[in-house]
Amino acid sequence: MDPYLEHPSLWPDVHNRLIAAIADSLSPAVAPNYYVALERRAYLLMPNDLEVLVGRPDLAVMQRHPPERLSPLPLAEAGVVEVEVLIHDEVGDNYLEVRDAVTKQIVTVLELLSPANKLFGQGRKDYEVKREHILQSQTNFVEIDLLRAGPPMATNPAVPGDYRILVSRGAQRPRGHLYHFNLRQPIPSFTLPLLPGDTEPSVDVNTILHALYERARFDLIIDYTQPPVPPLRDADAEWARALIGS
Repeated sequence: MDPYLEHPSLWPDVHNRLIAAIADSLSPAVAPNYYVALERRAYLLMPNDLEVLVGRPDLAVMQRHPPERLSPLPLAEAGVVEVEVLIHDEVGDNYLEVRDAVTKQIVTVLELLSPANKLFGQGRKDYEVKREHILQSQTNFVEIDLLRAGPPMATNPAVPGDYRILVSRGAQRPRGHLYHFNLRQPIPSFTLPLLPGDTEPSVDVNTILHALYERARFDLIIDYTQPPVPPLRDADAEWARALIGS
């Protein structure tokens, strides 16, 4: 994993391109029995949440015109103060649904975590409700977490690591497989769960992401002379500097 891709100003682009690239990789592998749908959800965030999404001017609460001045209050008016109202803003992210091509039944949900559903209070609460709803059903569930920032989603036991991929089969819950790995390790491949008896493809996120990096030319907008956001541990920072300088 390139930790520079996790910068809040770049991750939304990485997220949307990567989830689409995973869908493009899966579609021919699961056809003709299954169809991979790219779905989108929205989150309402408070202005203080938006400030964390640094470098996202499209999300900033901005006024197209200077606000009109409030009419002066009569001196005799009591118990009235000038205030600002808190305005929510909406952000969205994409996820995948693998559906039976005939019945249109959702067989597997694949999530790629974003700051909106991992870091922010209401966004995380909304996501956890949906996550719990899926885990209470027979739908297979895959959750890919390539963000070091924020507390990991709950598993029992809690497992250390920079990144995680959870594969939870509906028929085997509450048991599942958690792939946990650190910055210096390749992103592991996993088997996409489908209906019993069907051939299940391997999903090589590492290869998909590296190919996307080349196509998207993320190197053109990453400043590798600056430390990544969030910062690395000292040992990892030293390793990264040596790698960049090589």
